[in-house]
Amino acid sequence: MKTNVLGYPRIGAKRELKKAIEKYWKKKITVEELLEVGSQIRRENWNLQKKSGINFIPSNDFSFYDQVLDATMTYGCIPERFREIEKSRSDLDLYFAMARGLQEDGFDITALEMTKWFDTNYHYLVPEFSKGQTFELRSLKAVEEFKEALDQGIATKPVLISPVTYLYLGKEKEEGFQRLDLLETLLPEFYKLLSQLSSAGAEYIQLDEPCLAMDLTHNELMAIKKLYTDIAEKFPKLKIILTNYFD
Repeated sequence: MKTNVLGYPRIGAKRELKKAIEKYWKKKITVEELLEVGSQIRRENWNLQKKSGINFIPSNDFSFYDQVLDATMTYGCIPERFREIEKSRSDLDLYFAMARGLQEDGFDITALEMTKWFDTNYHYLVPEFSKGQTFELRSLKAVEEFKEALDQGIATKPVLISPVTYLYLGKEKEEGFQRLDLLETLLPEFYKLLSQLSSAGAEYIQLDEPCLAMDLTHNELMAIKKLYTDIAEKFPKLKIILTNYFD
């Protein structure tokens, strides 16, 4: 029998992450110090699971704020109002500005909308899509954290939100298109990410597809079918753990 963990709590045994983030927001610690807290939590989580005999240990389940926002950063889906921040601040500051808004140094920018993650009390940051939306593989967080675990002697199972669920969770910011139409534009960037994970040595990938618990339209079901058919053809050596954790 194999044991599998879908994702591990990221807050830290003594709420280290929450405390460090709040200190960073108050400018009491540096970005390097915050990143080190995140790295330490990840190492502790991986080692604890390894010592417990878990066969499939997740990576990329850690987040400084929200896993959907992580996906938004990964695919470069940055709303126009954040572009000036992107030019003048660090990626982490851009990330937190998208999560919380920014009202300082002449900026007055509203955050992304928050809404419930399906029927739970967790709230995620809603991706915003526009007509003609483009994507780019902007962040290699998933690859970097896989390699980070590998350096600890732990071969993990990277966890990714499926492109279909990602689009499903978002919202159109203008009329004239449906967000699922963007799948053809998003998939090439997603496949670049899978390719980099495979090249880094990943054997298993967990794809979170919680939208499968919903009453999907014909087009949504066909999009899911196309996604997994394409993955099987393009990445025959990758083992996909399809995860739907509600129904």
